[in-house]
Amino acid sequence: MKMKDILIKDVMIMDLKAQTKEAAIDEMIASLKENNRISDVETFKEGILNRESLSSTGLGDGIAMPHAKNKAVKEATVLFARSNSGIDYNSLDGQPAFLFFMIAAPEGANDVHLDALANLSRLLIRPDFVASLKNASTADEVQELFTAAEEVEEESNTVEETTTPAAEERPYVVAVTACPTGIAHTFMAEDALKKKAAEMGVDIKVETNGSGGIKNRLTAQDIERSVGVIVAADKQVEMARFDGKPVLQRPVSDGIRKTEELITKAINQQAPIYSAGDRKAEASNDNEEKGSVWNKVYKDLMNGISHMLPFVVGGGILMGLSFLFESWLGKESEIFLFLNSIGSQAFNFLIPILAGYIALSIADRPALMPGMVGGAMAVASNAGFLGGLAAGFLAGYLMIGLQKGLRNLPKSLEGIKSILLFPVLGLLLIGLIMYFVVGPIFGTINEAMITFLENLGTGNAVILGALLGGMMSIDMGGPFNKAAYAFSIGIFTDTGDGSLMAAVMAGGMVPPLAIALASTLFKNKFNADERKSALSNYVMGISFITEGAIPFAAADPLRVIGSSVVGSAIAGGLTQLWNVTVPAPHGGVFVAGLSNHVGLFLLAILIGMVVGAVILGLWRKPVESNDSGLELK
Repeated sequence: MKMKDILIKDVMIMDLKAQTKEAAIDEMIASLKENNRISDVETFKEGILNRESLSSTGLGDGIAMPHAKNKAVKEATVLFARSNSGIDYNSLDGQPAFLFFMIAAPEGANDVHLDALANLSRLLIRPDFVASLKNASTADEVQELFTAAEEVEEESNTVEETTTPAAEERPYVVAVTACPTGIAHTFMAEDALKKKAAEMGVDIKVETNGSGGIKNRLTAQDIERSVGVIVAADKQVEMARFDGKPVLQRPVSDGIRKTEELITKAINQQAPIYSAGDRKAEASNDNEEKGSVWNKVYKDLMNGISHMLPFVVGGGILMGLSFLFESWLGKESEIFLFLNSIGSQAFNFLIPILAGYIALSIADRPALMPGMVGGAMAVASNAGFLGGLAAGFLAGYLMIGLQKGLRNLPKSLEGIKSILLFPVLGLLLIGLIMYFVVGPIFGTINEAMITFLENLGTGNAVILGALLGGMMSIDMGGPFNKAAYAFSIGIFTDTGDGSLMAAVMAGGMVPPLAIALASTLFKNKFNADERKSALSNYVMGISFITEGAIPFAAADPLRVIGSSVVGSAIAGGLTQLWNVTVPAPHGGVFVAGLSNHVGLFLLAILIGMVVGAVILGLWRKPVESNDSGLELK
């Protein structure tokens, strides 16, 4: 498939009117909807915003490439838009964006569609091509530029394929590129690395982990021959194969913007030696400015929590439903016993999965089994959620220590390390630590914490609920939000008490709902684009998707975050004042029926929403019309 097949003229916007990132996204999505390329604006926009929350798609050099692949897309489409004045898009280089490519890929997009989108990413690496796009005056001219550029690319690829293999004496490096959605950044990084390597006289092979799967996969011979490895990725890729090689681990954006630096360090072997399970490169001095110790711990923790959440959500909701049937039909009811049994079985996996995937994030596959067994031992010793956290981190770093300790074994024993020595020694050591140290210590701590929470007076319970609710709004999906959520899940899994889940769920629902209500009540405080985009926050809010508030918080952090924290704290505190529990960790109003006090739970959310909306509406200054449109004064 050629770019001309998905670069649709009718949806192009040659003079983008928007002045903000949020408004630009809305204007482009509106064009897709008007031209019947997507079926549902809110669903598609949610996909776009979810991708933006991972990292900005403002690539720098005046280019932004927002993209989403979901069920709202009817036909694969690339929307080209140009802003003459430039828009602050939170780009990687901090400069305004002038050229926009909104990529809409169907949920079941085949390799043909994805290859076309990959070609787009590669073309945008070329400065001369980008300059031509900036000067294009019509949609026809834009299409002609892409057609001509693709022809040149095909000729270049043909020449490259028929060129004789490079001489053995040339430096040879291998690389892996990957981004969370695997559509744009993955292939831009691939092409940037290839072009820079050619300029530097370096041979390179780049594996891409894109939406269509792994392409150009590195072989054992490729890795063995290479002098260094570059991993430019924002998601986990297979790392154990690089055992014993110098490995640079960087964000995928560095693969686009810092290609010469990466290749130079790779050929000079200026990178930590990686041993299977050794993830220390992320926190090495080479990348100290990118990843602090806290960032590393946070990433490992989130890997465990993200893999645990399906068990929490599925098990929690089914157990909550079972309690409803118990109240109607009694404890002997078959449907109660059935649902409760399924939910309980899911809950049995929570802490082992949490610990196992924390360990996996730290030390790759060799640490998965010791981590899961350590988590199971935490459950058996009543060490609970905290013991599971300790088990995950201990198992991960224990396996790193084993890798280092066994690094100098005779080559004849290399083959048995991964299949015998690591599993047996890892399991034995984590078992000893959990049985004699972690289990007793964290079991005591866990029991003391639960006793403390059970004996909290109403006033202290309200303060705790307000604190957790407010934390959900401080960074709306960031570390504070996740810390409050993880703490509440820990108490929920250890005790089955959903009172703190009620506090964090109410607190997390308030920010998007307060913004939506403020835009409805205080129309003169929001311009037309903001009011339109704020409507989607009603849906996100009731669904417990706090991240819907992020674009507004980014544009006006003090007012939006300040008002949201107040509203969320009130909502969280009220749930504790009224002894509200929700035996489900997600779902928003859709699981409100599982609450012991449905009306009071919804009332707490409503009060928090109204308070947050009124504070925001009164705090913001009105917009005034002038010759250039509506601007906040």
